[in-house]
Amino acid sequence: MVTPRIRYTRREFNRSLAALPASLLLPKIDSTYQGVRLGTISYSFRNMPYIVAKNLYDYVLDDCRTAGVGFVELMCNHVEPVTEFTAQSIANGSPNNGIRRGAYPRTPEGTKARDDLRQWRLKTPMSYFTNIRKKFEDAGVSIYAYTVPGIGGDDFTSDEIDRMFDQARALGATTISGSTTLSAAQRLVPFVEKRQFPVAFHNHADLVDPNQFCTPESMRKAIAMSKYFRINLDIGHYVQANLDPLPLIEEIHDRITHLHVADGRRNNQPEVPFGTGDTPLKQVMALLKTKRYPIVAIVELEYAVPPGSTAPAEVKKCLDYLRQALA
Repeated sequence: MVTPRIRYTRREFNRSLAALPASLLLPKIDSTYQGVRLGTISYSFRNMPYIVAKNLYDYVLDDCRTAGVGFVELMCNHVEPVTEFTAQSIANGSPNNGIRRGAYPRTPEGTKARDDLRQWRLKTPMSYFTNIRKKFEDAGVSIYAYTVPGIGGDDFTSDEIDRMFDQARALGATTISGSTTLSAAQRLVPFVEKRQFPVAFHNHADLVDPNQFCTPESMRKAIAMSKYFRINLDIGHYVQANLDPLPLIEEIHDRITHLHVADGRRNNQPEVPFGTGDTPLKQVMALLKTKRYPIVAIVELEYAVPPGSTAPAEVKKCLDYLRQALA
């Protein structure tokens, strides 16, 4: 008996493709090179349009695919809804303004916006975050870390802190990261001990305020507070503070989850394109490669995108530079 040949029209064939899971159509992006995992933080794509009610994570995902990024550190404000207050603040501010860093102005409007955000965090079901995780995984991108700027600060309630751990787990992140202070870190101790989920602290080039993460001593103090505390070492900022990241990486490599890789300049000068600043990028990559430290190198696009280029194109250039350094 001859089995009849089944014929499909082009429209039927396209429908059958559309019905397939996206994970079968978009292969996982392999961002590991010479044993070192490479990725970027969604902050690198900060020139996304902030449109009220538009999901920013869709833009992040598209930019990751364009740049060839398989590991992303996803910022919470790229998951949370864009409100009129946020959109207006971004439009009126600089690329590093407070809203992006989690700091809301202490005005009636700012206080209300922060309260509204807190309520959204407390009331939004975890299915919202698991759906985002699935969307990224289907597109071949893994959410490595979840960034919550200012976590543990005075404007966070205990319930809100707890909720951020739930969100991070639902997204599939392996750590929470964020810029905060030593006093906020102390407040977080019971939360990480209860959840047994790491929090990685991000440093800046502030040598004046002893409550800031900047010096090796500040990071040693933090990781001594809890076995679940980690460091997200920004090597660009570290060099801006006239410090050498190589000895610190070797000293506390087992407590560093990931690096923010940018080319900083000494004396707190602005970051520049890779290979033109003072950060020992090639030496850091060689250290990760030869020592086989399981530290993820996360590109943070800090310098201004040149005219005629785009953020994804610049992230790709940065990743190519790191691959050449690892070759």
